[in-house]
Amino acid sequence: MTAVLTRRPGLAKVTVRKGGSLLHRAALGFAGLVVLAALLAPWIAPHDPNAVDLGAALAGPSADHPLGVDAVGRDTLSRLLLGARTSLLGPLGVVVLSTLLGVAAGTAAAWRGGRLDTLISRSTELVFAFPGMLLAILVVSIYGEGLLAPVVALGVAYLPYVSRLTRTLVLAERARPYVSAYQVQGHSALQICLRHVLPNIAPVVLAQSTINFGYALMDLAGLSFLGLGVPPLTPDWGRMVFDGQTAVQRGYPLSAVLPCVLVVLTVVAFNVAGERWADRVARRDR
Repeated sequence: MTAVLTRRPGLAKVTVRKGGSLLHRAALGFAGLVVLAALLAPWIAPHDPNAVDLGAALAGPSADHPLGVDAVGRDTLSRLLLGARTSLLGPLGVVVLSTLLGVAAGTAAAWRGGRLDTLISRSTELVFAFPGMLLAILVVSIYGEGLLAPVVALGVAYLPYVSRLTRTLVLAERARPYVSAYQVQGHSALQICLRHVLPNIAPVVLAQSTINFGYALMDLAGLSFLGLGVPPLTPDWGRMVFDGQTAVQRGYPLSAVLPCVLVVLTVVAFNVAGERWADRVARRDR
């Protein structure tokens, strides 16, 4: 493709590499900035995110409120900063749960094989057939709003992605000579997996988990936008979009647009970082 687009393929290759590297650095920088803002939010937020000032409702940016206020007079900047904590904590829970369970299931299926492999594979296919958002909505409708129920539901929904990837990687590792050597020496399957197999596949699994983090953030923001996520007073980007609908209708979209932009940019940043990481691991293993 490069040869068709340019007569100087060498220059084109260098340009693509530099562009990809720049995009990767920008994605990592933005993701790091969001994480840092979430960690420091209680100390750098200029106002109480739930402080209501009806007299200043829908006021535009000012010295006291750099990003304006929402429909009930809450400071938008403070809610964005504190909302980053909830918006990142939920996806982190989804990724941790799905990764731990998925790695355990995929490793067991690949190592034991037979009926256990068939059982785990059919179970993951069943979860695949059930949309994650629908499962989360169903769980929230039963257990009520909050962060725990959708996190557990999405963690289960994301489990098959990690499980299938882990199974494929472990099957490849098990065929390598070092595994047979450790088995001959009397090492147990648990020892071989924990000390050697899992560390070898960890970079690929973590790259996939980074991508899953972005998708989980988007799903949880969607649930909060539907009013099925965090409680109303909890600062959260998805909830801010839900609360900002009234402001948009009145011609003051800032309190709803800004959290939308942050969700999109954060999802893109984590996806780019994860895909770049996966590409580097793939090139290293060739």
